[in-house]
Amino acid sequence: MNNPFLPSAKKDYKDLSAEEQGERTAQSIMAFVASCPGKAILSLGTGYALGGLFGFFMASMAYDTPMGQSYSAPSMTSLPLRQQMKIQLSDMWGRTKSSAKNFAKLGFYFSGVECVIESLRGKSDLWNGALAGCVTGGGLAVKTGPTNALVGCAGFAAFSTAIDMYMKSENGKPPANDYDE
Repeated sequence: MNNPFLPSAKKDYKDLSAEEQGERTAQSIMAFVASCPGKAILSLGTGYALGGLFGFFMASMAYDTPMGQSYSAPSMTSLPLRQQMKIQLSDMWGRTKSSAKNFAKLGFYFSGVECVIESLRGKSDLWNGALAGCVTGGGLAVKTGPTNALVGCAGFAAFSTAIDMYMKSENGKPPANDYDE
């Protein structure tokens, strides 16, 4: 006999209708996305994609010689076009990968730390981003010394706070209508 005050036992997935299977799958996905590991993994992937686009764009705008190469302008221009393209494309690919990895690492650390801080504090406010920015910025710069770690902490915390303040601000009410009275 079923107790009306207790939740019913979950049916096996194969015994569910298509709608119920879709609902359970959506609930599982939403639970993963709301978890700290889920947020960190999503930031890792998003950071990699955006970092790759940013790195590709910045590499395409570089007017200097390819990174890590010691080509002078006359020697580079004396190479056949195919060789020049090969050198430049390999340079672009290297810069794209480097930027993608850096953005992915930054997004992964920041979102993971912010989620953990938010879970520990039980609040969602500007301090979470500021503390996560400090931990992330300081942590990424700690290998270069305590002064740089302090600057990284302060800089990333300030940047994170500024972005959070902008994203949470209300830039004025929308107009009540499209015409002037």
